[in-house]
Amino acid sequence: MTDTRTIRVHVNGKAFRGEVETRLTLVDFLRHELQLTGTHVGCEHGVCGACTVLVDGASARACLMLAVQCDGAEVSTVESLASGAGLNALQQAFRDCHGLQCGFCTPGMLMTLTEFLRDNPDPGEAQVRDVLSGNLCRCTGYQGIVDAALAAAKRMREVRL
Repeated sequence: MTDTRTIRVHVNGKAFRGEVETRLTLVDFLRHELQLTGTHVGCEHGVCGACTVLVDGASARACLMLAVQCDGAEVSTVESLASGAGLNALQQAFRDCHGLQCGFCTPGMLMTLTEFLRDNPDPGEAQVRDVLSGNLCRCTGYQGIVDAALAAAKRMREVRL
């Protein structure tokens, strides 16, 4: 017998209401129920950060949360960043600075940095490296990612002026 609950959640601004299994992880809910496959499943232990999403504006490991825990919450995934066909400043900076690499960790990096740059609009390199320490890149090429975060921060500050 499967235990289910009704949840109401907004994902990337769209409302969802439906029955989910109580044991369904948020990442599996996003990928399999909502077909939002941008959030990746890496280690399934919350270590690698590939599944990072924002829940009510705060970064969270979607592999460690259950979908039912998001009842009433606003969830933002990597799919929320671009507007139409255009990339946002952070995504464009990843592209320009060769921060994409193989791309597997990129969604988690982007969501972690989205929260970070929102709260820290003028970070130094050490701060960027510190916040990224919770996101593992198996390509081991963090310099392009750090450069992208700093370039995006600069672009975002210029737009605000």
